Amino acid sequence: MSIMPSEPRAATVFPRLRLAGSHREIGRQFGAGAASLIRHHLDRALERLEAHSSLSKADALAAAMQYRPYVRTFAPYLDEEVVGVAEGAGLTLEEAYLLQLRAEAAAIPTAGPAPLPRLTASDDAGDECTSVAVLPEATGTDSGLIAHNADLPAFYREVGVVLEIVPDDAPAVLMLTPAGQVSYIGMNDRGLAAVANYLTCDGWRVGFPRYFLSRVALTHQTVDQAIAAVRAIPRASSRNLVMLDAHGTAADLETTPTDDARLDPEDGILAHANHYVAPGLRAEERATREYVNNSETRMGRIRELAAERRGRLDVDAAQALLRDRTCYPDTLCREPEDSPGRDVMTFASLVAVPARRELWVAVGPPNRHEYRRHTFGADPA
Repeated sequence: MSIMPSEPRAATVFPRLRLAGSHREIGRQFGAGAASLIRHHLDRALERLEAHSSLSKADALAAAMQYRPYVRTFAPYLDEEVVGVAEGAGLTLEEAYLLQLRAEAAAIPTAGPAPLPRLTASDDAGDECTSVAVLPEATGTDSGLIAHNADLPAFYREVGVVLEIVPDDAPAVLMLTPAGQVSYIGMNDRGLAAVANYLTCDGWRVGFPRYFLSRVALTHQTVDQAIAAVRAIPRASSRNLVMLDAHGTAADLETTPTDDARLDPEDGILAHANHYVAPGLRAEERATREYVNNSETRMGRIRELAAERRGRLDVDAAQALLRDRTCYPDTLCREPEDSPGRDVMTFASLVAVPARRELWVAVGPPNRHEYRRHTFGADPA
């Protein structure tokens, strides 16, 4: 297993907030508890939209609100949380909704389905995130796990938070997310974990935002239930979800706005990055050949490392896997200096063990930072 030797790592961690009560109260607590980070997130998001698309601030805010009716119809609890974030952080509702979108806010349809999102700067291409789910039979323990590196613009490291969300009417969730964003990646207390990857296809449209799909999935207990829920929603854009439940089922769901395909583990391992893999969806791919090559390299590498450690893939081994930089420049663990012409890095890294309700989170890049263990109802260790 060719993993670079480790150097002394920083103990820097993402802030953690516990949010409980009604969904409106949860949003208010989030807004108030992370107000300065949320404002920073908003300022940077607006800067990028104005710099990397044809949108003005007013256009971006108006675009964000076009998605709200779909949220209110298919996940009204998430709309309540966004409203609460606005109230708690002192934002307008338009600003709070913009934080739930990124490339989608630049894909405003005029007549019919939208084209590709109009975020066309070189640092907005879709080489974001690498994931692997490993079943218990392949970890060599009594629990499966998901290992995931999240690659985004570098400023997301400055605004990342870990939330323990405890609603009155739904499963509790441990979630890594940018400040103010009510859904990203994580695990619920019923034993389901979900992480996500960017995919590029045509036909983006106003609909249900892609980031919210993770929280929809995490209202359920099993992978099969979560997939059924995601399939029932009129999605705005493309998204990939890698999920694992405490019963030992893992699956990957590739989606376009109107279609989807399920991928299942092979030999107990299921890897994904940022290109379509399912035969029925490969024709939907719209990323450039350069970025597909990058994605294929990362996906192949993370699967190779998992297979090499088959039967010995515990949490420590999964963390080592996520720190791998062997395939530079198409590396799993991306440092800020790796792509001088692009503002992309591994801003966060996590290992989820849903059967044990453990979420291990590192500030990125993970080769420079330690992982911290998060569980429900307890201080992080």
